[in-house]
Amino acid sequence: MRDRDPQGRPRNARPRDEYGRPLPHGAEGVERVPDDYAPSAEQAMTDAMAFLRDHRPFHAHEIFEGRWKCAPELERELWQGLAQICVGLTHLQRGNGRGALTLLARGAARIQRYGTPYEEVAGVALALREDSDPGAAIDAVAAAL
Repeated sequence: MRDRDPQGRPRNARPRDEYGRPLPHGAEGVERVPDDYAPSAEQAMTDAMAFLRDHRPFHAHEIFEGRWKCAPELERELWQGLAQICVGLTHLQRGNGRGALTLLARGAARIQRYGTPYEEVAGVALALREDSDPGAAIDAVAAAL
């Protein structure tokens, strides 16, 4: 059964490891992005870049998802695409190359129309392979951003 907040909205209160994998209730995990995180565009990029530099793309995904949920309509595809690219990087870290390529392609398709630097980020994401080194892939995406 999924965790719920007092208003009945779904929440995942389980702790997570540095790769975003759920841990058993009561286990010690890494700090999570709050469910109500609603950053400005600048804050989202700053926070996500910090996580990418630490090779924590799952947490960068949570940052981009927080922005996606509160962004103006014209920006939502951008933030959703960046979140999907970060999930793709997370799949690479977890050894799921096939799933990584699917999410990287979806994310790249969403962000390409936003111009520089997002076209470059999309190109980096699309150049990755199932067996790409996760650390190098994260570094390449971060450098393009």
